[in-house]
Amino acid sequence: MDTALSLVVLILSVIAHEVAHGYAANSLGDPTARLAGRLTMNPLPHIDLMGSIIIPALLVTTHSPILFGWAKPVPYNPYNLRNQRWGEALVALAGSATNIFLAVMFGLVVRFGSSVGFDALALSLASTIAFVNLFLGLFNLIPFPPLDGFTALRAALPWHLASGMTRLQARVHGAGALSLILFLLLFSYVFAAPFFKLVLWIFGLITGAGT
Repeated sequence: MDTALSLVVLILSVIAHEVAHGYAANSLGDPTARLAGRLTMNPLPHIDLMGSIIIPALLVTTHSPILFGWAKPVPYNPYNLRNQRWGEALVALAGSATNIFLAVMFGLVVRFGSSVGFDALALSLASTIAFVNLFLGLFNLIPFPPLDGFTALRAALPWHLASGMTRLQARVHGAGALSLILFLLLFSYVFAAPFFKLVLWIFGLITGAGT
């Protein structure tokens, strides 16, 4: 798949992830994202120069095994959510759930598309969409701040455990870019290989690749 097209797929997938957070929050009673004009797939309100353009472009052009990016976080107020016990976890998981849903839908296109007349280019595009979204969805479930897996786990835990995670999150945020760099180095050198194998295995289950 062409590098530029892969980059477009990654950017749109990241935006879909953020929009899903906003829709989940809105459906649970918090209109912050809707009032801010963020419930749209128009890239302009979502683009983060570093996370949506520069880093994804570097990863794609260097054929990095890690493929991720981010958009501007969709604003929401957890205190507006009707479900105070599980609302924040549901909002956090909505992004990854959307990416995984897209991965399954386009993965099934890859699996069955040739039998209904899809050409090689369409199947290649569907394969790229499926893989990128599967990687993003699973990557964001890692329980490390500020990833969604951390937010969902913190929201689901009892208060005395969640407060400890909140303090950890504050320390990570306080370290700024250094914490991101350390996390990426740790992930790249320790967890990237098994994580990539997991993504490929699930991708194969969905698409039938290698079967």
